Amino acid sequence: MGQPDFRVGGRVFATLASEKQGYGNLMLTLEQQQAFVEELPEMFLPIAGGWGRMGMTHIRLAAANEDVLTGALHTAWKLRVEKNAKTGKKNPAATKQGNAAKQKRKKSR
Repeated sequence: MGQPDFRVGGRVFATLASEKQGYGNLMLTLEQQQAFVEELPEMFLPIAGGWGRMGMTHIRLAAANEDVLTGALHTAWKLRVEKNAKTGKKNPAATKQGNAAKQKRKKSR
């Protein structure tokens, strides 16, 4: 891991994990992915394999202008906000920290 990512409520909606290959990665629905790929196939493509079949989408960073990149990031961000609201999870990172503290206490006993 160790690659930059973009989060809301502790959950990822975009990453730069493929930056060395010239891509940013967006977490979209299949419908959103299809719309982006159909409208701008020179900029967007599904990530290969199972990730792409779940809506994960590459954006060609060199081809994207600021407006397109901003719009794509906003779409992914909004989807993540909506998913967070449905699950009621506000900050899963806080839960992870709490679990780590519990395990540390168990080890010290």
